[in-house]
Amino acid sequence: MTDAIAHDVEVDARGLNCPLPILRTKKALNAMTSGQVLRILATDPGSVRDFQAFSRQTGNALLASSAEGEEFHFLLRKK
Repeated sequence: MTDAIAHDVEVDARGLNCPLPILRTKKALNAMTSGQVLRILATDPGSVRDFQAFSRQTGNALLASSAEGEEFHFLLRKK
């Protein structure tokens, strides 16, 4: 559950399809400092796979991933 972990910034990517959730995430992470936590809200089912790959490729830790109905929540810690 992503609500249990405090986050510093939130990106609302609901209603957006690939690659927009990742692009908005990259933009938000660029404005953040190392160690801060970003919460992403998305509705694209492909975002689950996308954020797992994004975390592996960029080194930003995927702290949590959850689904609530048709909505997906992710927490990333900036490296």
